[in-house]
Amino acid sequence: MLRITTLSLARLAVTCNITFVRPYGAMAPKARRPVQQVEERMARYSNEHKEETRRRIIEAAGRRLKRDGIDGSGIAALMADAGLTNGAFYAHFGSKDDLVASVVQEELRRQSATLNGLAPGVAGVEQLVRGYLSPEHRDHRDEGCPSAALLDEIGRSAELTKDAYTAGTKNLVDELAERLSSPDDPESAHGRALILFTMMVGTLQLARAVTDPALSDEALAQGLDRALTFLGDATVADSSRNQTTGESR
Repeated sequence: MLRITTLSLARLAVTCNITFVRPYGAMAPKARRPVQQVEERMARYSNEHKEETRRRIIEAAGRRLKRDGIDGSGIAALMADAGLTNGAFYAHFGSKDDLVASVVQEELRRQSATLNGLAPGVAGVEQLVRGYLSPEHRDHRDEGCPSAALLDEIGRSAELTKDAYTAGTKNLVDELAERLSSPDDPESAHGRALILFTMMVGTLQLARAVTDPALSDEALAQGLDRALTFLGDATVADSSRNQTTGESR
């Protein structure tokens, strides 16, 4: 019986210039099929596109909520700002409370990032105070601090939103405290940071609430002066405390 081997077939192919076609499925190379590759690329694009859309909704909603308030902003308006329809909302958020909480979280994260981008130490805190208590910040609430714009409504919001605000604010105050702290008295720095933050927020809210431009400007000017004085006094107090501690040792 004629015995055909792989080697003999190979020699025959070379001699006679024959091309053998591999039977379908027989020892096929283990490679991803083109359809599988396309499906994987589409899945990656789908996930990336969904995340990018979610970010766009949160960013646009942040501006709308700070300008018109939580109660004054419906889902239709929030989605229209992002260039989307109502039908796309529930593909990204379980409810309006879910969106509001996500916005609050992102706004406070961005505020912390802004602080981290300023000069180190107390100098960066002074930069923050001057920018915060400025006419530009007062007049552009949709681009500003979520606390001054939404604090009263956040207090009446769902626990999900209040939890997001609490976590973000604690992080921001901790970052301020770190810049104001001394190794000998870190607890005092946290209290000063909290006082400074509340001074800034309260001053800006008052400046926005009054209809008299002169009174609004005066509130900002007085608030800025008091905040900088408080910041300077706190820094001097820390220096004096450290010097006294060093002498006592």
